[in-house]
Amino acid sequence: MEDNGVIEANDRTWEETVEKSPIPVIVMFYTPACPHCRIMEPYFEEFAGEFAGKVRFARLNLAESIWIGERYGVMSTPTFKFFCSGKPVQALVGAIYPAILKKHIEEVLIHGRECKEKSTEVDYEITGYA
Repeated sequence: MEDNGVIEANDRTWEETVEKSPIPVIVMFYTPACPHCRIMEPYFEEFAGEFAGKVRFARLNLAESIWIGERYGVMSTPTFKFFCSGKPVQALVGAIYPAILKKHIEEVLIHGRECKEKSTEVDYEITGYA
């Protein structure tokens, strides 16, 4: 589901939305009760419109998708994680200045191609069982 250019990710859509995205992804990990998340939400939506087609913007509700948050070491909300080729490459935590968030998005765009070229593809067929 997409709202204002922001995809609402969950356990079922995470792989397709984030890990297999052909473009960089920024994910805002949030909880509904988080006041700082509500402060950052309008800026996140504004940047989603501004960078549409260049960066994918997604939100993940940690109250509903606990395991994904644990998998990526999310300890508080909001946490903004930047993904390149499905791998986390950068993170910002808390109600930060919107200008700082925007600067990090621009840096991901500048270095995104380099990041993608230096990233190893994730093999989704690996099960750990012989």
